[in-house]
Amino acid sequence: MQDTTAARISIVGERAAWFWAGCAAIAAGVLLHLPMLAEARRMGNQLAGMPLDQTMYAGMALIAAGVPLAIFGALPRRRAPHGDHAGTSYEAPDSTPLNRWHLGVLLVLIFGLIIDVMKPATLGFVLPGMNSEYGISKSTVAWLPFTALAGTTIGSFVWGWLADVYGRRVSILLSTILFVSTSICGAMPAFEWNLLMCFLMGCSAGGMLPVVYTLLAEVMPPKHRSWVLVLVGGTGLAGGYLAASAAAHTLEPLFGWRVLWLQGFPTGIALLALARLIPESPRFLAEQGRRAELRQMEVRFGILPKPPVAAPPDAPIAAQRHDRLTSALAIAALSWSFVNFGLLLWLPTDLQARGYSSALASGIITSSALLALPTILIGAWFYARVSSKWTLVGTILLTLAGLLGALLPADLLTWPPLLIAVIAMLIVGTNGMIAVLLPYTAENYALGVRGRATGLVAGSSKFGGVAVQGFALAGLIPTLTGAAAALLGPMALSAGLIAWAGRETRGRSLRELEAGT
Repeated sequence: MQDTTAARISIVGERAAWFWAGCAAIAAGVLLHLPMLAEARRMGNQLAGMPLDQTMYAGMALIAAGVPLAIFGALPRRRAPHGDHAGTSYEAPDSTPLNRWHLGVLLVLIFGLIIDVMKPATLGFVLPGMNSEYGISKSTVAWLPFTALAGTTIGSFVWGWLADVYGRRVSILLSTILFVSTSICGAMPAFEWNLLMCFLMGCSAGGMLPVVYTLLAEVMPPKHRSWVLVLVGGTGLAGGYLAASAAAHTLEPLFGWRVLWLQGFPTGIALLALARLIPESPRFLAEQGRRAELRQMEVRFGILPKPPVAAPPDAPIAAQRHDRLTSALAIAALSWSFVNFGLLLWLPTDLQARGYSSALASGIITSSALLALPTILIGAWFYARVSSKWTLVGTILLTLAGLLGALLPADLLTWPPLLIAVIAMLIVGTNGMIAVLLPYTAENYALGVRGRATGLVAGSSKFGGVAVQGFALAGLIPTLTGAAAALLGPMALSAGLIAWAGRETRGRSLRELEAGT
């Protein structure tokens, strides 16, 4: 069937002009911050202590006006009525092959995850330069990751709810425009302005991760859903950390730490330009009465309304364990966050304390991230072909192995190959764990609450980082060895909880899994 509706359909519904006007105002506002950055380039990339000029105030005013304008233009005129389509599921037949539209979605969402993960991952690389420029203590500079991670935690809950109420694509678009607007964090001359901008950056960065998994679970054919979810998530997460470390390694020595924040502007604009390739949740389109887009989904992705299916044999057990599973997934996410946003976030600072230069430290982390990328294919294969549940448990155990490696004597960890191997195990384990954890969550919950459930787990995956930064504010900045020792117990507990309360989702239709809950 030929696709004949593409030219008539707006990606944001009925008020597209307002949305794009808001985006234009945001873009102009960010560009108005560049003259001051150009001035800083002639002063050794230092802006600390400089007053905000009129051009920057004008830029901030445009952003402040553009954000609500874009939100107003993106949100539908009416919320989806509850219950109208409660008995209807939308899913492609299991035999549906992957086509160019599926490939477009995969590439765009991988790109979205890379730039989304890149933003908070950059925190660890800007902290030393920020500390030096502003002349503040390590405990004071810890307010930056604290506020940013608090923002990501709040954003995960808010965007998960927004995705269930107003649609998946709208949530991704709004997350992106906030992401673009907060790139001005790199132009702030005062540390307090950085705190505000990084909190807002965190709110936007926390929104994309859960919504991407939720949307992919709903548009991919059941036969390909499992491996696609893990591959997209793992590639986006590892790619984001790799992009952040590579940018720090190549750009920071030339342009200073501020350039690492400014990357959010061109990458976010590029994602908006590719937004037409991002589909909307089929049931949301049905509840909104957007029939033309539903027909487009049928043509492009083979998605059709499906009747309910009978409850599977394990339905009574699944129903009894559902609350326990939610607790198990949240605890696993918390454990992950202590490693990722505690241990790994402070890793560049820890390596520099061991005597490595900033360029060498970022180079070591980049090498470790490169080693992590090929393992994503292995994880996707195990998740799709062997077991979703036990693949998740396996990634947790791999992270445990990295934590044990970090406890080796300090003189052994001065040997670069061994240090790279330990860091690679941590990066492989944590990237694999979160790449599997969120798809596994999205597969386990009914459509009407899938965004909120995935947002809950995603938010939990940030909350531990907020706690770690709270310790740092009290002057308790962890070392690699100390953090690893403290995290062994929670990580082992999370593996046991998933093994006990989890259920197998490999090869099962979302309709069947929903019937079991």
